Amino acid sequence: MNIQQTQEGPKLTIALQGRLDTITAPQLEKTVKGALDGVTELVFDFAGLDYLSSAGLRVILSAQKIMNKQGRMVVCHVNETIREVFEVTGFINILTIQ
Repeated sequence: MNIQQTQEGPKLTIALQGRLDTITAPQLEKTVKGALDGVTELVFDFAGLDYLSSAGLRVILSAQKIMNKQGRMVVCHVNETIREVFEVTGFINILTIQ
């Protein structure tokens, strides 16, 4: 998986490419936790994300909990496969998806 970060003031965009699964989730978790100081808007760009496992969902939920305290989080460019995962797991009701 490839993780690309773009910071514009208090807004952080994290673009993911590839698979977010048990192998790559710890890498994303480390990236997110190290980058959220002073961030009031977190955007996950899933345009290049092909697969999302339960381990990936856990990292996204963890980021949402942090951002609930310090700002907002948005997930954008979600393909049909990932949207279906969000719907089946109920994450569609927890996350702001654009």
